[in-house]
Amino acid sequence: MRGFLTSSIGVASAAALALPLALSSGAGAATTPSAARALTAEAVSGSTQSLPLAVLPRDRGLRVPGEQGLTRRDVRPFSLVGVVWKDPAAALEGSVQVRTRATGTARWSGWQDLETHNGDHAPDPGTAEHDSGRLRGATAPLWVGASDGVEVRVRPQAAAHRTAGSSANSANSAAQAPLPKGLRLELVDPGEEPPPAGAPAPGDEPAPGGAPAEDPRSGLLTAESAAASAVNADLAPLGADAIPALSKKETESELIEAGGGEADAKVRPYIGPRPRIVTRKGWGADEKLRESNFGYTSKVKAAFVHHSATGNNYKCSQAPSVIRGIYRYHVKSMGWRDIGYNFLVDKCGSIYEGRAGGVAKPVKGAHTLGFNTNSMGVAVLGTFGSSNPPAAAVDALARLTAWKLGLYGVNPSGKTYLTSAGGNLYPKGKSVRLNAISGHRDGFATECPGRRLYDKLGTARSTSASLQGR
Repeated sequence: MRGFLTSSIGVASAAALALPLALSSGAGAATTPSAARALTAEAVSGSTQSLPLAVLPRDRGLRVPGEQGLTRRDVRPFSLVGVVWKDPAAALEGSVQVRTRATGTARWSGWQDLETHNGDHAPDPGTAEHDSGRLRGATAPLWVGASDGVEVRVRPQAAAHRTAGSSANSANSAAQAPLPKGLRLELVDPGEEPPPAGAPAPGDEPAPGGAPAEDPRSGLLTAESAAASAVNADLAPLGADAIPALSKKETESELIEAGGGEADAKVRPYIGPRPRIVTRKGWGADEKLRESNFGYTSKVKAAFVHHSATGNNYKCSQAPSVIRGIYRYHVKSMGWRDIGYNFLVDKCGSIYEGRAGGVAKPVKGAHTLGFNTNSMGVAVLGTFGSSNPPAAAVDALARLTAWKLGLYGVNPSGKTYLTSAGGNLYPKGKSVRLNAISGHRDGFATECPGRRLYDKLGTARSTSASLQGR
């Protein structure tokens, strides 16, 4: 496989410090318990059930005109749920709620909300990924754990905002924003855990000669990547489950070696110790799902922090399954070329490789609409509007950004400028001054990464800068 650049500038000096470019290189609903057991027996590990929603029948005046969904039913096992629609530019003005039944039980959850404003996570306008024709509008996915029953309701905005004391008649007469066309419920089975360390995954391929990326317009290597290619050090052996952590001194030494030889201590960059990073193989990515090529920008000038909005009801041991679910939802349900985030962090502080292409390289993600160029996106698994992020997760953000921003000479507590590709806060072409570690809401009008996590970014910035030795 061959990587490609999404800008006319070659990959920066961190190119040689990346993993090989090739890391590895609708079902209907059952209606009876017996049918559910049959579906369970035939279930394929790692799959998506896509069920069309329909207008729900009036239920003694409890429902409102235009409400769509599915009544309670048995389905094949799944663990993550979301709702998608045809037009990615269409907003879902209303509420989406689901309730699920734990696998093999008669126990149903209460109604749970899905975050509806997910258009702020998307490829930038004008890119091949954005203009592929495969993109769909979507809610954020919600992790519900192993389930085999589901019920969903999607209410237009007037109904969603109806107060407890209002009558059905007054709600019915209120103006309602139409729901997007083609609503479908996506039920994601994240599949089995990855094989033990050392076992090759299907589709693993050797790196293409270890050659650094080229500028497709000039055919010339940048000076930085040419110097780095002299060492061509991979961060981890092909197929490794994790990239090991290094001390600050070891990280500096590796960077000096990758730079091509002698370097005085006075000119060493500020860089934090490299944290341990679970690779895509480590969390069990099915590399056949994504597109085979890779997209890069010229550098990494900023990190945008997100929450995944998948809820907080997961164990840290389940984090790889949550990530596999998000990956499949981004690719198969939303139509993206790969998972949107460059990195993910769980609530115990483990760091995971996201979009493929090399953890040290400036891989172009689909995380902050309008600002995916020259930035990286880091998602903390969970929902942090009213829940505090664990200290371990905030610490992991600091460790990751101290290392990754340090590769590109960026001060985590400083400011930078990014040019907007178009969004709801800044028009296309606008140069915007941002914190080097910003929240998603700084680049797009959204609640992400949740107020409680956003309030912790100052701590992450200062800790990250300290780890760099600033």
